[in-house]
Amino acid sequence: MTTFSKGLEGVVAAETETSYIDGTAGILEYVGIPIGELASKSTFEETVFLLWNRRLPTKTELASFTSELRSRYELPEGIAGRIKHLPKDAQPMHMLRTMVSALAMHDPSPNDNTVEAARDKSLNILAQAPSIVACFDRHRRGEEFVKPDPSLSFSENFMYMLNAKKPTPAMARAFDICMITHADHGLNNSTFAARVIISTLSDVYSALTGAIGSLRGPLHGGANEGVMRMLNEIDSVDDAEAYVMGKLERKERIMGFGHRVYKAKDPRATELMALAKQLADDTGNTDLYLKSHAIEEIMEREVASKGIYPNVDFYSATTYHCIGLKLDLFTPMFALSRIAGWAGHVIEQLGDNRLFRPTVNYVGPHDAPYVPIDQR
Repeated sequence: MTTFSKGLEGVVAAETETSYIDGTAGILEYVGIPIGELASKSTFEETVFLLWNRRLPTKTELASFTSELRSRYELPEGIAGRIKHLPKDAQPMHMLRTMVSALAMHDPSPNDNTVEAARDKSLNILAQAPSIVACFDRHRRGEEFVKPDPSLSFSENFMYMLNAKKPTPAMARAFDICMITHADHGLNNSTFAARVIISTLSDVYSALTGAIGSLRGPLHGGANEGVMRMLNEIDSVDDAEAYVMGKLERKERIMGFGHRVYKAKDPRATELMALAKQLADDTGNTDLYLKSHAIEEIMEREVASKGIYPNVDFYSATTYHCIGLKLDLFTPMFALSRIAGWAGHVIEQLGDNRLFRPTVNYVGPHDAPYVPIDQR
């Protein structure tokens, strides 16, 4: 044992070409391309291709990739049937984790870990996870499932299956940008979980199921739900000052602020801030955006000098609310996007695999006596 780092902070555990983060400068790049460039110019499908192949596709390649993805939207009958028998009060992230795991049982070769097989399985999961979430939400509302429409993009089809009507172009583009900005983020906890699992040569389904379990935690993907609850607790823009200052005085956390990596403003938050404002204005939720903006201004005044800035969760909460998503679907949306990054890392890990096997500092006793049970 050489160095102990609690939580593995500062430990380099892998090499990747997938995404780059400079937390001090507030930079996020996917395969070298700034996140702002992708959010403004790319589509989610193109971003997925980039993450899985470490290059942008040609026009022909993108058309082929998109066509193949759309051809897999429909769920296996066994999965659709299982969803219909799930408790309607089940938590969506527990449901998603379980159903992604169940997809393995509909794969004739679930344990094939060649790179090409991993791509194929990842494409299935990416295509069908939105269908799983949409069908479950309709099931708990007592509504019939909506058959996927392969003429629609990833974002359009999900919103169509969820609401039984096609989204407006603005709503679909907003959701697409959310998917792009959440797609990958270095060796975060859930991505690390996926790489650790696949490093045992388990299988893609296990790796992504484990990643979903990690993302569910409130210290990871579950944080955006906390942001929305906070905004709902503040009655008006005028109440933001007292609310935030009270939290700070009690040394309580302001949800959506601070990040393990960033000591500058999260570049994803910068992209989502403008999107949230436009959507709030378009959907009659201007007050919600104004509360968010007021909180950001107060936090900048009070704690920005300590390197605490808005993170991706802060404005994504407002964005998802304006799109019309229920609060408990916020984290599943994060998962739908991050499947792209998890799969990219799984593919990368399989290409040059080494089993993750860190060591541990033992701090317990030595040479302890065994006490017979009748003497204890």
